[in-house]
Amino acid sequence: MSKLDDTSWMQAALVEARAAQQAGEVPVGAVLVRDGQVIASGRNAPIACHDPTQHAEMAALRVAAQQLGNYRLDGCTLYVTLEPCAMCAGAMLHARLPRVVYGAADPKTGAAGSVVNLFAEPLLNHQTQIEGGVLAEECGALLQNFFSERRRAQRARRLASYPLRDDALRTPESAFADLPGYPWAAHHVSDLPALAGLRLHYLDEGPRQAPRSWLLLHGGAGWSYQYRHLLAALVEAGERVLVPDLIGFGKSDKPKQQAAHGQAWHVQVLLELMQRLDLRHVVLVEQGGTWHQLAQAAPERIAGLLTLQVPAPQGLAYRLPFPDAGHRAGPRAFAGWVVDRGSLPAQLPRLAERCALDQPAEARALAARAVEYFRL
Repeated sequence: MSKLDDTSWMQAALVEARAAQQAGEVPVGAVLVRDGQVIASGRNAPIACHDPTQHAEMAALRVAAQQLGNYRLDGCTLYVTLEPCAMCAGAMLHARLPRVVYGAADPKTGAAGSVVNLFAEPLLNHQTQIEGGVLAEECGALLQNFFSERRRAQRARRLASYPLRDDALRTPESAFADLPGYPWAAHHVSDLPALAGLRLHYLDEGPRQAPRSWLLLHGGAGWSYQYRHLLAALVEAGERVLVPDLIGFGKSDKPKQQAAHGQAWHVQVLLELMQRLDLRHVVLVEQGGTWHQLAQAAPERIAGLLTLQVPAPQGLAYRLPFPDAGHRAGPRAFAGWVVDRGSLPAQLPRLAERCALDQPAEARALAARAVEYFRL
């Protein structure tokens, strides 16, 4: 069969995939063709059918067998928008299907080469010809968009489930909708003892098995957005990076009273967060010595200290969390802190740097120097 034919039939399978998406199912579609004619089609429907076997390929195989009056599907080609899983691959081999063409690879469950390759097993008594990558970009984009939208909806439901304390404010999530360069998944916690029900937002990116973690703490004029370029550079270097919005800042809850923002209380919140996430071998990144108390309080977790001197952040992005004066108790409190830098463990590796964090090139260079320094 020609490449043009394969493309045309995969387009037909995409029609089925889009229909599955409209029904709220994972968008995978399939068509089964013989002698230039569609014998059967199928789309994912395990949710609607309460049936874990109701994959697009399985549906198409069942209909085709009924249509042809034979469970052997000689002379047929199956087109499916996603690499078959082990279940579907097994059914195709039982059906003696001569050829299977798929669109996007499935790195998690694909059984045509991504995870395993059942079709290449020489001990099986039938071999099916496999061809992948036909309209792979279009098939993959459909799946990526579906799961991205589902994650957004799940986050919105989670956000709606967090009650707001009477003595606090919360910047609406819609205020951050068009923020550039901030693509990371939001995490929230409100059940740490020190939080007393306030909701704290944080970013947690990079491999959990990384040899060290980086805790990036903003100052009184910033929030987690300030670290977007440094975060990206550290993750690219294979590091795990945690960037919280301190209570009163960014996407975290904002107590209305300035007196709520004691430095010792913020330190306790951060200690409990590190314990909850089991952060060890932490490089603490802070601005101007503000968080030396945290390094003193957790010597068993803090493995290094990077102190930054940075220009005060400017622009709309840094005003977004504070739509009115009532949201600004945190910044007002931080401005009045008397920073106690105190003494730090003599053996604690320390590095001091100047960096304009909003400049991507400077942030990448800083990340490279810091990773090399704290690798020692």
